[in-house]
Amino acid sequence: MTGISLVEYFQKVSERLPTEAERVLIALMEQGSMNKEELSLTAKVKRAVLDHVVMQLYALGLVDVSTEGKSKICSVTKLGGDFLTLIKKAS
Repeated sequence: MTGISLVEYFQKVSERLPTEAERVLIALMEQGSMNKEELSLTAKVKRAVLDHVVMQLYALGLVDVSTEGKSKICSVTKLGGDFLTLIKKAS
């Protein structure tokens, strides 16, 4: 059985994610945690698309989503930060 490295896995993941995913991760890394409305504006991603992207990133463990009142607060995880660093180096 042959395994792939984490770097190779991240490269494959980045190929399958929509282009908006990198903008979302960059916005969260640079600006910190924010609600989806702020994130949509900061990352310049339409709200309908943002929900889909956040769900994908959450499923991969790259972002965390918590609830504060009626708002969903998104934040980048350590793994998400590592992912962003690796894909930036690869490109």
